[in-house]
Amino acid sequence: MAPLRISLALAPALTAGLAGCAPNGEAVEQAPFKPAYRGVDTRLLEDDLVGFVVEMEGARGVEDVADYAECAAAQYALIRGYGFARHVRTNVAEEGGLWRADAVYTISPALPRGLQTIDAEVVVAHCAEEGIPTV
Repeated sequence: MAPLRISLALAPALTAGLAGCAPNGEAVEQAPFKPAYRGVDTRLLEDDLVGFVVEMEGARGVEDVADYAECAAAQYALIRGYGFARHVRTNVAEEGGLWRADAVYTISPALPRGLQTIDAEVVVAHCAEEGIPTV
């Protein structure tokens, strides 16, 4: 069976209205969230363009693994002495319970142009609160 591959941009539309519902429309109790973060592979693509491949088990869906990649990007930006990052793209795949995100971010010392920018310090603090590891 081929692995499930989802572009992060399509995930909300695909999952809207499905969470917590049984086929008969009754609410379903969710299992406890117990993720297992399996690591980050960081690749410098250009001076300010960085790729991250993260793996995890126990994700509830695309957003969990994408959040893991964002946490890695935010911490990497801080390590390099930058305060900001901009999301370029994230591709997510799941096979046999192992979720993998391949994400690309630009990092910069000043707030970059674009809609999907992140303040690295704020994101790293949020990741710590949520128990999501960083680089």
